[in-house]
Amino acid sequence: MISDRVTGGRVIRTALTAEAGTIAALHHRARSTYYPDGLPDDGTDWTAAWRGAVERPDGQVLCVVDRGAITAVASFRPPQDGPADTVKLFQFHVDPGHWRTGIGTALHAACVEQWRADGRRRAVLDVHVDNHRAQAFYARQGWAPDPAAPPAPGDHHLSLHLSVPARE
Repeated sequence: MISDRVTGGRVIRTALTAEAGTIAALHHRARSTYYPDGLPDDGTDWTAAWRGAVERPDGQVLCVVDRGAITAVASFRPPQDGPADTVKLFQFHVDPGHWRTGIGTALHAACVEQWRADGRRRAVLDVHVDNHRAQAFYARQGWAPDPAAPPAPGDHHLSLHLSVPARE
């Protein structure tokens, strides 16, 4: 597990189960920005989903705490039936009020650091096709479309991959 990482006045650390409601609210605010017709209600209990993600023995949820508030979150674990050296980034959200402040870049760097420590050499993720802001962010971090997973017709997500750099 990643030890607390302090960057400036921010701490990046493992999320706690008790923070699932706060994380779900941040997740909702972030996702609401890229659905043109409003965030669809699919009936998911996101607080329970985040609680489950935090408690998963095979995964991790990292969060950024800035001045006492959670401002970003990332959830990752090995993909089901995937290669042992691969990790999947399932969720990555920065509170919209904190965009373009370096929080996302710092959280991404902490994720890559953890993946490297865990022996992961490849990372994959799915990003919503309408989330152009996230796509641009991931491109700046070195992610590219995954040639092994081209989008199917009518698919609402793009698959991206990242080669996890070796230790410097």
